[in-house]
Amino acid sequence: MKKLKITALLAVLAFAPFYANTFAVENPSLVRIIADAIKWKSESIDVGNIPQGKPKLIRFEFTNTSSKPVVIENVAPSCGCTTADYTKTPIMPGKKGFVEASFNAAAAGPFMKTVNVTTSESKTPKTLSFKGVVVA
Repeated sequence: MKKLKITALLAVLAFAPFYANTFAVENPSLVRIIADAIKWKSESIDVGNIPQGKPKLIRFEFTNTSSKPVVIENVAPSCGCTTADYTKTPIMPGKKGFVEASFNAAAAGPFMKTVNVTTSESKTPKTLSFKGVVVA
């Protein structure tokens, strides 16, 4: 009986490497294709010093580098002090689009804000950021 258990164990171990290669692994080229569908001109912008009480418009531009149209599905600013606008029509391959954030600089001091963008190419939001200093 002991020899049977050892033989069975050796048989399982002998075939284990064969089965280990049969499961699909995430394809890195697919990840690269999804990541490259939109090429942002800049994902982070330093606006420097801005005057208090005057809204500041920050524009993020991108190019559709995929082979099909891209639609911006949602743009979500990180706080109520920021509003957003964006290209509402489908962005054709090779064409440019934008996301704009208007920051209401009410309080003096340094700030850093984000805008999350969801597109038809990726349901995972892309986080764009901008920072600066509000001067009184």
